[in-house]
Amino acid sequence: MSPEPIIYGVIFFAVLMLVEGLYLVVFGKSIRMNSRVNRRIDLLEKGNDREQVLDTLRKEREQHRKSLQIPLVSIISKKAAKANIAFSPKALIMIMILLGVVAFIGLTIGTSTALPVRIVVSVVMGFGAVYMWLNKKANARMSLIEEQLPEAVELMVRSLKVGHPFSSAINIVAQEVADPLGTEFGIIADEAAYGMDITESLSKMAETIDTQDLRFLAVAVSIQQKSGGNLAEILAGLAKVIRARFKLFRRVKAITAEAKWSGMFLSLFPLMALAGINLAQPNYYDAVMETKYFIPAALVVAGFLIINYIFMKIMVNIKV
Repeated sequence: MSPEPIIYGVIFFAVLMLVEGLYLVVFGKSIRMNSRVNRRIDLLEKGNDREQVLDTLRKEREQHRKSLQIPLVSIISKKAAKANIAFSPKALIMIMILLGVVAFIGLTIGTSTALPVRIVVSVVMGFGAVYMWLNKKANARMSLIEEQLPEAVELMVRSLKVGHPFSSAINIVAQEVADPLGTEFGIIADEAAYGMDITESLSKMAETIDTQDLRFLAVAVSIQQKSGGNLAEILAGLAKVIRARFKLFRRVKAITAEAKWSGMFLSLFPLMALAGINLAQPNYYDAVMETKYFIPAALVVAGFLIINYIFMKIMVNIKV
């Protein structure tokens, strides 16, 4: 069996780890701090002005949204905005180029692949590594926000029931809830303090984070602001709905776990069988490799494997 596929896998894994290593080297100290405290409160406790802190957090949240209109870069920027990555869009592009160069050097040293193929594979590895890393960070942050949101809404309900205005309820959430949701609500509290409409700030946050539950919250507050009513009761009902959806989502995830692993196994089994045959009998395909039908047949099989993987993902991807 040719060692080149293994070399490709090792190079891609090394490139993927290099992204995480760069992020930890540049932002490691602040990441460790953010995991323990609410970042907005930490910036305020360091003596920064409230307006300055708001401006800093706004820039971090909006820096990736400016490049959403650029083709290809928008794919990366959308994930970076959800993950709230501290790297700027230009820095991410530079990292992709750096990773592509590293991958190209590795392919040049470790393989005898033709130059055009090495260039294409290096570009794919650089882009793919950054995308996979951002996707992992974004999914982790979205999951944490969805888990924190019911508690935040219930905290607002308790605040409203004791007579606090809605702006004070938002401020309490910003002080009591940890990151990432605590800082997001802190931005809303600061914007309200400087005259911005809370409904507009909530809608902007829901659009940035892009979760259904936050959209429910923004719409509920917007309707109450226009038509009136008991906001505490509305939010209490919303908190129950969010908790029920979160519970149902976890239940669906548990139920479909076996199907997901089965789909993954069925998708990988042909490749594992191919590797096993090549290890057991390296010359097994020599008789057919020289025929004109081998390459078209291999492409057809590869197409079927890709279609199989896509359909397996669709079958177990249940929206809640």
